[in-house]
Parts: sequence; structure tokens; C-alpha cells
Amino acid sequence: MEAWEEEVGIIDHYYNHAHIAGIHLKKGQLKIGDRIHIKGHTTDLEETVQSLQIHHSSVHQAGFGAHVGVPVKDKVRLHDRVFIIHQ
Repeated sequence: MEAWEEEVGIIDHYYNHAHIAGIHLKKGQLKIGDRIHIKGHTTDLEETVQSLQIHHSSVHQAGFGAHVGVPVKDKVRLHDRVFIIHQ
């Protein structure tokens, strides 16, 4: 079975000092262990969600409407789109 991507959110903040992407979930849900693809004009990276935070508290998953923080290896930019990679 081929992998496919489902758009779940958008980058609404990037905390440069901590390498944390602020993601606003527009639909679906995001959980620890999900493989995500962040794509924008100059951004194209894949990450496995190692941790999720809402208001500095760790959570295992978050759903529609939540604003979550996710650690990332590279810089992301405002309005980059966030996809979950389904295998």
C-alpha cells in the first residue's frame, strides 16, 4: 500500500531558540509517533512527532482547533502546511 498525506494544519509560529513548530490543527488529530511532512515555499521536511505540548503541558494527542508545539530539526515558516503521512 502506498503512503498518502492528509493535511491537518498550518504553522502559526516558530520558536527559533527551542526549534519548536507551533501548529494550528485545522482538521483531524495529531499524536505522538505520527510521521508529518511540513511543506512551504522554502520548507520541505519530514519529522516523526516525538512530543506534543499545549500551553507548555505535554499531551499524547491533540485534535481539531488545538494549537500545539512540536520539536523540529530544521526551521519552519509561518503558513507552511502540515500533513500526516499515512502508510
